[in-house]
Amino acid sequence: MTTTTATTTLNIHLGVDDPDTTRATYAAAFGLGAELDYRANQEPTSGFRGFIISLVVSQPSTVDSLVGTALEAGFTTLKPATKSFWGYGGVVTAPDGAIWKITTSNKKDTGPATREIDQVVLLLGVDNVKATKQFYVDRGLTVAKSFGSKYVEFATPDSPVGLALYGRRAAAKDAGIAAEGSGSHRIVIVGDAGPFTDPDGFVWEPAAN
Repeated sequence: MTTTTATTTLNIHLGVDDPDTTRATYAAAFGLGAELDYRANQEPTSGFRGFIISLVVSQPSTVDSLVGTALEAGFTTLKPATKSFWGYGGVVTAPDGAIWKITTSNKKDTGPATREIDQVVLLLGVDNVKATKQFYVDRGLTVAKSFGSKYVEFATPDSPVGLALYGRRAAAKDAGIAAEGSGSHRIVIVGDAGPFTDPDGFVWEPAAN
């Protein structure tokens, strides 16, 4: 494992059929704000879109609360919230097709129930973790954690959204979905590292001034 320090900032623009409706759905589900924006996009897409958005929280009761309001807002369950070797979490699919994982490293509550989200992480499922890692390093991102060809996390200390890479098949298995997919990712990453398109077709754009 390697650890270094650096910074980039980014947020997520999801491509959806109806941005206003989707904005209201996500507000009801998670109460997210600056981390997300929405664009009208009806490009064809099928199966796994190659990314997972992870909400990292402090304890199981927060996971249950967020999963509960997501289901009330029209999300569907991919993996029910349960304990695992790594902690406690569940996976849901939004009405727009995006996959969300709500997770904590704690297996027991340590305080009163809250709905506070500690971190939002965009996990890209990629064909070649090492090659894509190098692609991002060449464009100024710095690695915070690296576990060979399995997982990479970039340093984003001042960003509303974190960024990590995982093998596509491993990411799909973690989400409880088949790895096959085609068409548009229906996501644009907006941040100070762009503009470019990465080896797996994920598009980055610079933030508007």
